[in-house]
Amino acid sequence: MHRITTAAVAPIPARTRWAVAAGAGAALAAAWWLGDTAPYPYAQRGLLDVPLPFLTADRMDAVLQPRPGERILEIGPGTGLQSLHVAPQLGPEGRLDVLDIQQEMLDHVMCRAERDGLATIRPTRSDARELPYADGTFDAVYAVTALGEIPEPDRVLREAARVLAPGGRLVIGEFFDRHWIPFGRLHRLADAAGLHLTERRGPSPAYLARFRPCGAHAPVRQGEHLADGDRESDDGKA
Repeated sequence: MHRITTAAVAPIPARTRWAVAAGAGAALAAAWWLGDTAPYPYAQRGLLDVPLPFLTADRMDAVLQPRPGERILEIGPGTGLQSLHVAPQLGPEGRLDVLDIQQEMLDHVMCRAERDGLATIRPTRSDARELPYADGTFDAVYAVTALGEIPEPDRVLREAARVLAPGGRLVIGEFFDRHWIPFGRLHRLADAAGLHLTERRGPSPAYLARFRPCGAHAPVRQGEHLADGDRESDDGKA
């Protein structure tokens, strides 16, 4: 009869354990970055309900300034995190249009709206580069972490400017990921689309920025300003 013996296993050095953990973390980060497709896949919708730093509801309210009776367009609503917050502020006489290229996302938003008793949200499946609305339709347009996922964001901005009513406002929110648009680039695209910056909050990796159509018929609301600390982008090309 043979006795089975086992050799003692030497403990793994702490430095090696940290190296393995760091390597695994880097692999996960790379998988997330490379797997971050556009438009955002519905199968990963749970992540869309996670609040992002600097893009809080309070900051959104301060920059977008929704008011009762207004008609507002949201481009790329995802699962409705922003939609369900903005729509009630428009009151029964207001209306929030939500536009997305994915019907599944729109269906999800509307299910949540029905659950919450919100009857003022109207879904439209369409391409944001060719908005199916007449000129001057909306008091405001906004897109949070959506503009970078759409090819040709310059066309989206031009279309947003077209459908804004005189004095209307466009709010763009961006957060650092594979499709992130740095603030300096957004500012240049907005200038080319005939939009001027009136306020920005947050650093370039996570910011909200408000624009208005350029021209004499674009009045600025009381208290609207560009904060001193936000006059230049992080890449120095504001």
